Amino acid sequence: MRLRPNEGNARVWQLALLILLLVLWHLASRDSKIAFFLGEPVKVAGRIWSWFLPVTIAPNRLFPEGLEGRADIYLHLGVTLIETVLAFGIGTLLGLACGLWLALAPTASLILDPYIKAANSMPRVILAPIFALWFGLGIWSKVALAVTLVFFIVFFNVYQGVREVSPVVLANARMLGASRRQLLRTVYLPSATSWVFSSLHTSVGLAFVGAVVGEYLGSARGVGYLILQAEGTFDVDTVFAGIVVLTAFALVLDGLVGLIERRLMKWQPKSGETEKI
Repeated sequence: MRLRPNEGNARVWQLALLILLLVLWHLASRDSKIAFFLGEPVKVAGRIWSWFLPVTIAPNRLFPEGLEGRADIYLHLGVTLIETVLAFGIGTLLGLACGLWLALAPTASLILDPYIKAANSMPRVILAPIFALWFGLGIWSKVALAVTLVFFIVFFNVYQGVREVSPVVLANARMLGASRRQLLRTVYLPSATSWVFSSLHTSVGLAFVGAVVGEYLGSARGVGYLILQAEGTFDVDTVFAGIVVLTAFALVLDGLVGLIERRLMKWQPKSGETEKI
């Protein structure tokens, strides 16, 4: 049995690393001073348990004060997920459309180039109060903030992907009588597809960031709101519990993007296949 990491036993190594990190965290948290800043993994798990399952745990060695399962996370998590999915979808569609348009319109790209770079350079988190003023404290102010984070990632990847289309391929397609619409469907979009999916994996995390930051700055619901309330009482276990929940759902959404990518990119050879070729 080979102990070296490879594609066959990668999951085992990943799980082993996770267990090692949890054990080290647990051992370090036995010091009360460290636990104050890093929390305790058992209590973090207990907090997540109480959020999702309406099961009460009696006081014991692990939970001296007991644990009351209220199962009250669903409303907050639902709000955050709605904000994230809306921002992810809207930002992706806008980035795709604008990236294609400017990549295929050199004149417009030349004129708008400094403005796009200026907008991308702006720390977009400072727009949160403006969006709250425009859209109120509901979900749309959070969606608007997250859209600004997703949009530029997708936009620049699509823009670059279209501009890097091989001139030889374009010339051959035009020689065969391909129209502008046919070029867009058969040449430009396939060229940009791999760039789009590489940007979507990054955009998933940014969509969550935008939603949670918006909830920080003004909200009465959402996982970001729960984390903010916990920070106000120095409840570091609840803060880490919120981080774990958000990370888990971000990984689920990223996995869905990866599944769609594998379905749509069957024509693209895998890295191992390219090396063999």
